[in-house]
Amino acid sequence: MQMNPYDIENYKFDLPEELIAQNPLPERDSSRLLVVQRDKGRFEHHYFYELEELLIPGDLIVLNNTKVIPARLYGRKDTGGKVEIIVLNTPEKELSSHTKWCLTRTSKGLKKGMKILLPGDFTGVVEEVGQKGMTKIRFMGNMPLHEYLGHKGIMPLPPYIKRSRDMKCHEMDRNRYQTVFSKVPGAIAAPTAGLHFSNELIKRLNEKGISTVEITLHVGYGTFKPVRSKDIREHKIDPELYEIDGNVAELINNAKQEKRRIIAVGTTVVRTLETAYSKDSGLRPGRGVTDLYIIPGYRFKIVDALITNFHLPGSSLIFLVCAFGGIRLIMDAYRLAVKERYRFYSYGDAMLII
Repeated sequence: MQMNPYDIENYKFDLPEELIAQNPLPERDSSRLLVVQRDKGRFEHHYFYELEELLIPGDLIVLNNTKVIPARLYGRKDTGGKVEIIVLNTPEKELSSHTKWCLTRTSKGLKKGMKILLPGDFTGVVEEVGQKGMTKIRFMGNMPLHEYLGHKGIMPLPPYIKRSRDMKCHEMDRNRYQTVFSKVPGAIAAPTAGLHFSNELIKRLNEKGISTVEITLHVGYGTFKPVRSKDIREHKIDPELYEIDGNVAELINNAKQEKRRIIAVGTTVVRTLETAYSKDSGLRPGRGVTDLYIIPGYRFKIVDALITNFHLPGSSLIFLVCAFGGIRLIMDAYRLAVKERYRFYSYGDAMLII
């Protein structure tokens, strides 16, 4: 019986809750690595610190150097009720703005004009109430909003990672829910495939002749947006800002012309490169916005291999991975990962698809 590649049921799998990683491992590169060989339909079990042995000199690894903003705040309405806020849309060029669309959660709804009292003598005023928890808030205090978030904000971990308000745990997340090469503030979710890289591993890769370059894509909260349609073609991806430096574009174009492998670290890198590349002009440098939605049937133009984490069933991220590796092979890999007790999602283990 032929598989319907657009039926969301084909992208679901049973995952025991205990396999959802709640904390990172002590060492970044000590996570497990499931290698998927597309041409042979074969799987191999490795550790991430073995990556330089699995790649070859000349390979070019592309990393996403976006930096996660500690964008979650806990406050109280002036009437007393608790409010949880995630400040959205904070790319670098907008960090000075004090009015933001936010994702809010509270026991009772917010109303226009309502005040939200925040730690450290900061206040939010509701300017507009949207749908599904979206709220436009004007923030006021004795410092710019981006500085305030740096002092008082909490990392916006995805909802499947459970946290109390224990500040020791939040301090750990400020370090570990951030790649070692993060530089450009603007994301509200980490490019999680990059979390496995340590500075020592990058050094070993470079010494073997495996180069690394960096692009930027600011991951938005839309990365967690559930797919609600049975036909996955009906889903839409939220736009995200990206930037590719001219020197980096030249290095990637040279590698492509020399038929060296382009290895994308994470779905964010895949979407950025595939958006900015054309066969006529190569990879175009500069800033842009991408809402590229990759599902099976998509023809990849530039990416030759992919490093990625294990994603949620029926999510847009797993669609992309299946488009790259093939639905049956990738879903077999996921079922094998469950059987072998791999750790899943943001703080979990990784997969190399070659």
